[in-house]
Amino acid sequence: MFVVHGADPEVQAYAMAKYSRSALSMKESLREISGQKAEQFLNTFYFDYGHRSIADLAHIAFAIEKLSILAAIVVVDEQRWDGQERSTRYQNFKKSGYYLPDFGADDPLKAQYSSTVEFLFSEYEALTQEMLRHYMGQVQRPEGMAEDVYTRTLRARAFDNSRYLLPLATNTSLGQIVNARTLETQIARLLSSPHSEVRKLGELLKDAAREPAFNMQSEAVRELIEEIKAMHSGLGARAEQQLLRPVKAAPTLVKYANASQYEIQTRRDLAQAAREIMADAAVQPAPLVDLLEEEPLEVEIATTLLYSACHYSYRQISQRVQSLSATQRNEVIDLGVRHRGRHDELLRAFHCGQRFRFDILMDVGGFRDMHRHRRCTQIEQGFTAIHGYDIPNDVKAAGLKDRYEQAMKRALATHDQLVEATDPHAALYVLPMAFRKRTLFKMDFAEALYIAELRTTEAGHFSYRNVAYAMYEEVARKHPSLAGYFRVTNVHRPVDLLKR
Repeated sequence: MFVVHGADPEVQAYAMAKYSRSALSMKESLREISGQKAEQFLNTFYFDYGHRSIADLAHIAFAIEKLSILAAIVVVDEQRWDGQERSTRYQNFKKSGYYLPDFGADDPLKAQYSSTVEFLFSEYEALTQEMLRHYMGQVQRPEGMAEDVYTRTLRARAFDNSRYLLPLATNTSLGQIVNARTLETQIARLLSSPHSEVRKLGELLKDAAREPAFNMQSEAVRELIEEIKAMHSGLGARAEQQLLRPVKAAPTLVKYANASQYEIQTRRDLAQAAREIMADAAVQPAPLVDLLEEEPLEVEIATTLLYSACHYSYRQISQRVQSLSATQRNEVIDLGVRHRGRHDELLRAFHCGQRFRFDILMDVGGFRDMHRHRRCTQIEQGFTAIHGYDIPNDVKAAGLKDRYEQAMKRALATHDQLVEATDPHAALYVLPMAFRKRTLFKMDFAEALYIAELRTTEAGHFSYRNVAYAMYEEVARKHPSLAGYFRVTNVHRPVDLLKR
């Protein structure tokens, strides 16, 4: 048994795939393979024969920087994904900058957008300082705790509140490690987005996989090569050719990754169907967490498809779907497959049949943490101002509620004006993370227990703590005999502010 290091991702994928087609050992395969042979193999078996699992064997690390929080949420929405993003709980975002949509020559519109975003950053910084003072007044520094640790801990608590003011335009950064199959579907999904920033990221991601990768050893190697050249120019040239050759991570595996017409056209058709079936009904009030009852599979599939294309709760849509005839329900399901091409996977909305289905309506900031639970299926609705925004209890306790709400009202006013004057998708960037977003989480019992236990701990953010505890309460209400297996932390008890 041994670990392999130094093989290019596509070469590594080819070498592993050869286990099923050759008696050679890994070391023998790697010695035999060149980049050209790997490309020929992948063209034949991956593209011509459709053996897509081969791409699962090529793993690639990416850094994605200076993208908006809105775009980051879209980028990471992959079920087979590993990565980390800048944390709004521990880092100060006041100097992060922000994404500016293309408003063309409309300078007044651009000025209004920028002034609103900059105002929100200013309020974010002010609220951070006010909340830090509030917490320092609540908790004295223990004798055994250093001053900087005390301040840093309470500042993190302050960020838990002030991050609600950060607009979705705020720049962030993330790192991801994905296999080439996930990368291919990710690129296609990004290129199909209604957001121009996200489509651009899809293009950049595809380019990054096909262009020479960043080599963190290049400076040290170059110094070594210069020393070798000083002793022997020919040997130095050979070392340079071998050690500094450009490495392209997945030039073959992503070359056919393009926008998905299946996704684009189906999104359009489902949005139209949702408008017709819901008939402009008012969005009914909904709880933070709603554990849904079992229903016929056809009802679940049709409801989930429509859910992904509107802003109604699952329960409200399901009531309409159940009132339809079987023929009408099948027509909705047919919309989900009508444009499916030969190589298209079914939409995620078809991932149905799980026992535990939670319709969750929560602030965007808290959702970013819940979004990391990938062992379940998540059906997201789009960003919106329809559901209003959350106000942290500690902001109220600190006497800052009025100032906080004034900031939200200004952001909402600018959003509404931008919707009328330009692309509605561009208007979403001025909405702060306090605004709510709806997502359907489908899972088994083990995942429901895991989320409830992990996300209710005292170190967690109060937003997702409340969601996770509500998930536990919903399960306990409908399955009381299972409640005793949950090792949750009661979120209604006071927390130690110095415990993170």
